[in-house]
Amino acid sequence: MGVGRVLSVTLVGVRGHLVEVEADLSQGPPALIITGLPDAALGEARDRLRAAVGNSRLSWPSGRVTIGLSPAWLPKQGSGLDLAMATAVLCASAVVPGAALDGVALLGELALDGRVRGIRGVLPAVLAAGRAGIRRAYVPAANVAEARLVPETDIVGVETLTRLVMLLRGEETDGEPDPSEAGGEGPAGVPAEAATAERPPPDLADVLGQDLGRRAVEVAAAGGHHVALGGPPGSGKTMLAERLPGVLPLLDTEAALEVTAVHSVAGALPAGGPLIRRPPYQAPHHTASVAALVGGGSGVARPGAVSLAHRGVLFLDEAPEFASGVLDALRQPLERGEVVLARAGGVTSYPARVQLLLAANPCPCSSATTEEPCVCSPALRRRYLARISGPLLDRIDLRVTLLPVRLSALMDDGAAVESSVTVAERVAGARTAAAERWRAEGWRTNAEVPGAVLRGRYRLGRPVRAALDRVLDSGAMSARGYDRVLRVAWTLADLAGRPRPDAEDLAEATDLRLGRAA
Repeated sequence: MGVGRVLSVTLVGVRGHLVEVEADLSQGPPALIITGLPDAALGEARDRLRAAVGNSRLSWPSGRVTIGLSPAWLPKQGSGLDLAMATAVLCASAVVPGAALDGVALLGELALDGRVRGIRGVLPAVLAAGRAGIRRAYVPAANVAEARLVPETDIVGVETLTRLVMLLRGEETDGEPDPSEAGGEGPAGVPAEAATAERPPPDLADVLGQDLGRRAVEVAAAGGHHVALGGPPGSGKTMLAERLPGVLPLLDTEAALEVTAVHSVAGALPAGGPLIRRPPYQAPHHTASVAALVGGGSGVARPGAVSLAHRGVLFLDEAPEFASGVLDALRQPLERGEVVLARAGGVTSYPARVQLLLAANPCPCSSATTEEPCVCSPALRRRYLARISGPLLDRIDLRVTLLPVRLSALMDDGAAVESSVTVAERVAGARTAAAERWRAEGWRTNAEVPGAVLRGRYRLGRPVRAALDRVLDSGAMSARGYDRVLRVAWTLADLAGRPRPDAEDLAEATDLRLGRAA
């Protein structure tokens, strides 16, 4: 009888925590006991472990087996500890040498026949192991591409428990596993070998006759600002929203790892687990619940659309049709850049630094033709748009009302309309200027800069901001709105290649904030 020890990782949100898995064998009636706050999935591992070990032609101990998951106070969830628990039992039985398990981490779910299935959250788990000094990790073959995104960590893919035992015994050398034996499916239920080519984003050149809307999209992309688009159906609100990600710069490695980790936890990674470089785009339906939008669910809270859109765009089409409580749930994530979800099992946080883009029709009937004139009263229009609360709207930097597209613009051949590539070049230049300016403080975009900084060390001269000051003193703008106008003004200056905003930048930013731009 003896004790086997193995290291693994459990996730709380997107943060991994190292777990020591211990297996103790003792005399007594045959039993398997798992301690250390396991959830239901881990509790069901009792039958999976016995079957997987037996079907791998390995011997399961005949006596009492106790598996401890340490630290005991940390809740453990999911099936990703299966491989570590089975290996700890085999180590205690002297089937595998304990020395081979020093300084390594094991992750994976076991099938009843001994195959190692892919799991969610491998990327943040391996990142946590690397931060803890682990330099070697055994992961499911279906998750190898994802795990190898972590630098300076030796990743070994295993497709069966039998192969893992042979590797630990030194009976087989590390090599690339056969994808056909990799457990069949990745964490998202898609064959790991079925990688698909990413489609190019839609082009901004498709949007005709909406110069103001195009300008708002460019400014928003350059500074990371939130946008609200109003206007009748068919004016181009959805087209503009879908083209915003196409003018955003590709994510750098740090941001790409953050985004990929969230999608890994959610089981939403593309086939093969590549690093997500393109800013994500989420457009939930207006019937979405609070849990679907900001995260939640029973047990351990899962990431919602706002976290899946981290470092990208969250588009809420027909925004007044969303439940008011759902929309207001976004207020805290927009300010903090993260979602904090408290549940009985603990507190989970997910990153949520997004660009919010709202689109709204002017009224419930939204008639866009003279044959069917609008029948909504002014009071009904006000009630409809008031479903977007004032506190949420106060967090929107740019508010633009689009007019119906004219025939002359619609029939234009589009030769004079700039493409997404051209706009993206200006956006990249503006973002580079902002990143250089705020590098010492750790901010990436103008939208992240606290208002106190723009009113302090980077305060603009009184003549430049005189008109904006009058708007604030008149009560037409809140203090939060004042700071957001300053941020937009710095973005306008970056787009124009100026070192600081001038009075014209402040005037345009004010008009965009108050919805007066035309």
